[in-house]
Amino acid sequence: MRKNYMNLKDKYTELLTNIGFGENEIQQNWLDLEKAYSKKSRHYHNLTHIQDMIASYETYFDQLQFPNEVLYSIFYHDYIYVSSKKDNELKSAEYAVKILPKETTLNSALVFDMICATQQHQHNEVEDINWLIDFDLKILARDWEDYKIYFEQIRKEYRIYPDFLYKPGRAKALKHFLENEFIFQTDEFRKLYEEKARVNIEKEIKLLI
Repeated sequence: MRKNYMNLKDKYTELLTNIGFGENEIQQNWLDLEKAYSKKSRHYHNLTHIQDMIASYETYFDQLQFPNEVLYSIFYHDYIYVSSKKDNELKSAEYAVKILPKETTLNSALVFDMICATQQHQHNEVEDINWLIDFDLKILARDWEDYKIYFEQIRKEYRIYPDFLYKPGRAKALKHFLENEFIFQTDEFRKLYEEKARVNIEKEIKLLI
């Protein structure tokens, strides 16, 4: 696994160096991060998801006002992930801010808000938060076969719940996306991915009900 994620580690190391972490702290924090995202229960919310988000981040880097805050938030937004809990984003945000060095160049309040925003996926007046949300949700607009892999991975993460509980819960969450005027928060993502995401979600709902 480590070999696949070397570029991820390099990116992480560079970011943490730039925002004020010492070398030993960076090494330890990377090991902690890798361990958290590599738990056996993580079928979707793992380092592959982080890599996918960073690919979007690199594509739209020039659009961002606070690139370091966005990148740091990508690394930590699912740091704590327990499928039976409702406060994963809050706990992840608290942890991400807690480990920052006292002399950091990062806006910790913004990081906290960014990570918390990945729970509700609602439009935000801070445009960088909208970009982060869209990076997180881009999976919804994958080709159907890839989208199918994604929702099967999500089902595995919720395997403690039997179908009679999981299916209506998942359908309700998906319908919530469709009820919003838009799934994506930036004009760019709406233009590219809105239609595809809605088709995928509608197809998945049909399989659930």
